[in-house]
Amino acid sequence: MILNLRVDHKIADIQSMENIAKDIDELFWQLQEKYLISEYIEISTCNRKEYYINSDFIPEDEKLLSHKNQNIIIDYGQSAVMHLLRMTSGLESMIVGEDQILGQVKDAKHKACKNHHCGKSLDAIFTKAIHVGQVVRNKTNINKGAVSIGSAAINLAEKHIGNLDDKSVLVIGAGKMGKLVAKALAEKNLQAIFVANRTFYVAVNLARDLGGQAILFTDLEKYLASADLVISATSAPHPIITKKRLLDIDMDYENLMIVDIANPRDISEDVCELGVKLFNIDDLREIADENTQLRINEFGEAENIINDEFILLQESFKMMEVDEMLGTLRASMEDIRQRETQKASAKLVDIEGSVKILDNLTNSIVNKIFFDISKNIKQAAKDDNQDILDVAQYIFKND
Repeated sequence: MILNLRVDHKIADIQSMENIAKDIDELFWQLQEKYLISEYIEISTCNRKEYYINSDFIPEDEKLLSHKNQNIIIDYGQSAVMHLLRMTSGLESMIVGEDQILGQVKDAKHKACKNHHCGKSLDAIFTKAIHVGQVVRNKTNINKGAVSIGSAAINLAEKHIGNLDDKSVLVIGAGKMGKLVAKALAEKNLQAIFVANRTFYVAVNLARDLGGQAILFTDLEKYLASADLVISATSAPHPIITKKRLLDIDMDYENLMIVDIANPRDISEDVCELGVKLFNIDDLREIADENTQLRINEFGEAENIINDEFILLQESFKMMEVDEMLGTLRASMEDIRQRETQKASAKLVDIEGSVKILDNLTNSIVNKIFFDISKNIKQAAKDDNQDILDVAQYIFKND
């Protein structure tokens, strides 16, 4: 059974998401402790937290899954897989059509494979999901001209403080999200751009690409004092800018705008008490809605592609089940063949080559018998004839 546990931007604001993400982690580890889950993939981004689990041991009526937190979505089987296909296609993103989710899913799968908890089933499902995301983007205009979370943050800033020309901008965080922000800023005629990151050489590389200046993380106060706009996107587990920290800086708080696109958040809400204009991921929803309306006509074709690919995925899983059954059958037949060959060869006169001839003969017989069985069972799978498959499974099961 495929199981999906998730929370995302559709049902929770950023504050709720931070808390619910911890609840999902706790729920997953309770299931892990109870059922020893060996196959799972975790996806964690700025506006979603998800687990995909493959287990034949977790019942749908498991009490742990009747979760009190209504903001945790729990999907099973086809619903879980369809959500993944829609997600990689960009249909479940806050910024519909954005390409970043495809890379994030690839990274999650790669991490799970590296850590040896991505088995055959999840590997097949995620490989298909990544393929579907690529096909949707190639065959529709779902991502043509699409903005990212980073560029949406810039659009939001321009709505509130006007044109960014001649503005001083500080980007905190030079990871993937920081790079998206930087890409959007590169199109602006800024007075100055500064990049801060805990690993300094990463900030240096990004600042060089932007024609900006890398600064030490310990020098943030100095550059906060002169910034018109701060965009923060670090992976810090706790706020890095608070009211207390800003109070130590001689600056005009009311002229500072901060857009916090981190999850968990980088900026403490109490900075608003100083007059700072603070925005976070929740405030990007208006930009996101405008972007969705621009791509609404692409949804139908994208959904058709997803449905067609889902059918192909179901067929491939049927063939995987058949191949497993046939493999067991073939091994059983081979075991019988070898035993009978040994019995017969012991009775033969010791003539050179006679044992080899006997071995070839029995091998040929098994192959010919197995060929017709294999062909007919595979055809039943293609025809979706479950009755024949069930009978074959019963007849050839190796108990």
